[in-house]
Amino acid sequence: MLPYPALHASHGGIWIATADGSRGVGRGEAIRIAADTPVILLNAPLIGQRLGYAELSGLDLLELFAFLHPARFAVPTPAGLARAVDLSPPERDEDVAAFLLEATAALLAVPAGHWPEREGAWAVAQSLTRLRWPWGPVIGPRVAKPTVDERWLFSKLPEWEEAPPRPAPRTVEIAPGAAEARLAELTGGTAEERPGQRAYAAAVTAAFAPRAMRDAPNLVLAEAGTGIGKTLGYLAPASLWSQAAGGAVWISTYTKALQRQLSAETARVYPDPVLRAERVVTRKGRENYLCLLNLEDALQGGFAGRAAVLAQLVARWAAYSKDGDMVGGDLPGWLPTLFRRNGPAALTDRRGECVYAGCPHYRKCFIEHAARASADADIVIANHALVMVNAARGRELATRPTRYVFDEGHHLFDAADSMFATALTGSETIELRRWILGPEAGGRGRRRGLQARLSDVASYDEGGARAIADAVQAAQALASDGWIGRLAEGQPFGPIETLLAAVRGLTYARAEQPGDAGYGLETELAEPTPELIEAAAPAAHALDALLRPLVALGRRLEAVLAEAPDWLDAAARARVEGAIASTGWRAETVAAWLALLARVGGPIDPDFVDWLAVDRVEGRDYDIGLHRHWLDPTRPFAAIVLKPAHGALVTSATLTGGGTDAEERWTVAEARSGAPHLARAAMRFEAASPFDYPRQSEVLIVTDVKRGDIGSLANAYTRLIVASGGGTLGLFTAIRRLRGVHGRIADRLAREGLPLHAQHVDPIDTGTLVDIFRDDPAASLLGTDALRDGVDVPGRSLRLVVMEGVPWPKPTVLHAARKLAGGGSAYDDRIVRARLAQAFGRLIRRADDRGAFVLLSAAMPSRLLTAFPPGVPITRVTLDEAVERVAARLSMAPRIGHEENLPG
Repeated sequence: MLPYPALHASHGGIWIATADGSRGVGRGEAIRIAADTPVILLNAPLIGQRLGYAELSGLDLLELFAFLHPARFAVPTPAGLARAVDLSPPERDEDVAAFLLEATAALLAVPAGHWPEREGAWAVAQSLTRLRWPWGPVIGPRVAKPTVDERWLFSKLPEWEEAPPRPAPRTVEIAPGAAEARLAELTGGTAEERPGQRAYAAAVTAAFAPRAMRDAPNLVLAEAGTGIGKTLGYLAPASLWSQAAGGAVWISTYTKALQRQLSAETARVYPDPVLRAERVVTRKGRENYLCLLNLEDALQGGFAGRAAVLAQLVARWAAYSKDGDMVGGDLPGWLPTLFRRNGPAALTDRRGECVYAGCPHYRKCFIEHAARASADADIVIANHALVMVNAARGRELATRPTRYVFDEGHHLFDAADSMFATALTGSETIELRRWILGPEAGGRGRRRGLQARLSDVASYDEGGARAIADAVQAAQALASDGWIGRLAEGQPFGPIETLLAAVRGLTYARAEQPGDAGYGLETELAEPTPELIEAAAPAAHALDALLRPLVALGRRLEAVLAEAPDWLDAAARARVEGAIASTGWRAETVAAWLALLARVGGPIDPDFVDWLAVDRVEGRDYDIGLHRHWLDPTRPFAAIVLKPAHGALVTSATLTGGGTDAEERWTVAEARSGAPHLARAAMRFEAASPFDYPRQSEVLIVTDVKRGDIGSLANAYTRLIVASGGGTLGLFTAIRRLRGVHGRIADRLAREGLPLHAQHVDPIDTGTLVDIFRDDPAASLLGTDALRDGVDVPGRSLRLVVMEGVPWPKPTVLHAARKLAGGGSAYDDRIVRARLAQAFGRLIRRADDRGAFVLLSAAMPSRLLTAFPPGVPITRVTLDEAVERVAARLSMAPRIGHEENLPG
């Protein structure tokens, strides 16, 4: 056993364990021991936060697990670690510290036995020891040096191969009844009869029919209530069509959790894992994948300290990763959070600075692997943002899909709103400056500017060289490092910073309120001051001077491709094609900025909503600028994504949520999906959930909790969570109130044996928080909007949903404009009803679930109660009554284990 103590801290207390036993200690003693002696612990940032000792470090068992078992996931709790190392979990908080010693011994024994991830471990262990990783001296001697030199990561990753272009999909018709027959194959002969699922599969087959008219896809809007099994319902016709037509179906989601779930469901279509790896590909945006060039730079000295340790652990993972996905893939979500944001972002391609074929790892690139694999796949599992980016400015024009399935379709409006927006801000202009100029004075890293990236083009093509030089000169006018400080001091430098200074001044003048809490400010772009109008003209001139050479450079690069000089081999061609795409994207961005500036002092464009904003956190500015959003972002979505497609299915359990009568509900669904902007009307289908909501659930509206009062809210949440014995999802509309309630109730609940976790409090990513919540029926989770419909926790682990109040939309400039155009208060009502329906949908996920939905709002309007399923009992009660009813309902609920989910 190691001669180090183990430390565990929870909201229930603090314990230290040694070979002589375990004992409770105070915070001061724990900090002193941790400062003087290396301690074994689980999740150092979380334990440090609970101790109030941010600098806590030690022998973190999660880091050791990540080294020993890269690309394996373990729930980062004592119970999760116990399962991962095949030990009995500790039953009480006071037993955890002693358990950590036991888990340490089990993990350190791994190198001596059969160890599937042995390859590469010795070399990484040596590097980590040199970096003074606390586990280095402990694990290093236990990992045997290989008898022959092992290949380094960059030499052993597989290379992709060029393949001939895939032919266009054949025109095929799915025969009547074929989708239902395929569905029966997928669900298996012993599955229960599900008429709703069969009807759904038959109806959505229309999205895969041949298109009859240009720019008029076969659009199907299908609402399938929870429990219908819509995933297999659309996989049945999708797999039939892809196999018969020889084309890819892109299935797009909004959340990473559903992407993972979908990937698992495709095992029913392709049971052979080798075939499934070829036929099903998961795609995400470039910023999700490990960049091998960034990793190489980090391993060769680009990172220091803790960030360098992370780079070594990520390199270890990369050798075993299925696809290099760092965000929601097989890299444990908790690993980057252990390093307090030191380095994870720098290991991905977040700045669009990829050099494509100019990269020495181009043929092994995870991103390129995914792109090429998706070109030959039958099913591509993507997300709404990537689908829109690909359609708007993707390089893969020849393989653009003709059939889409948009699951979580009620989020299409929000995804399009983000994708087709324009932001002329300080941070955006700095990114463009860095992309053009590369590292400036004192800059580190491998970043290269346009001149370095395209030096061979510049030496070959005089026009291209001139365009590059002009772009570099024009980029000097953009905001540069230190701009926030200069604006605060009233000393902007250059036309763009002068513009941002005028924006800041006007926004503070019109939007700051007495007693302001230090959060972001915004004001509509109306009646601009003379200072703003005067600043806009030089800024527009500077941007125009940048746009012209970018456009010219794009044309010269296309001419180089057409002329195909001798030096333009396949690698150089790919690099030039990549440069064309990225230059075109930047030129479009600058053009959009110019259009926005034309609005300053000019006429209003009724298609857009424009405003000024100062983004702040705790009273400190971190970004400033002008913003433009489409009033209806489904217009560009319909034009760019839907019209070129031949067929699309938009589906969700709450697609029509928000409407009152049948016609209004479908009008809402069509407005969210872009259907009104197509020449051909959408087909509609609806299948109600098979669950018995009136028997399985109830809605309680608590009438005596004071709105916004932290003390009253904390009391209500405590009593309700205790009454349900945990298993509670608490939803908040403001982070400040979430933190306030958590701070008051976490310790009390811990004394009841009820763990509490929280977004925006615990230093753990949201996906891992949900995993922890799902894993422990006694745990509860507090969160905000991201958890309202991004949580799928069937069974007893989620049996109570508590909302702090009516989820009214935030009164922003953009919302005010859409409210005015969408019918005033009726528009707000539709949004609230949809949000309530989505939150209620977290509660009942299986036929044997039981639960209660509690809304802490005396002012809940009766007109909004249609958000809940018909027949569900809705009662206005006092908090005392709500606590009694929750205890009665949930104490009668059977103790449900983690049985298999129903098919689909």
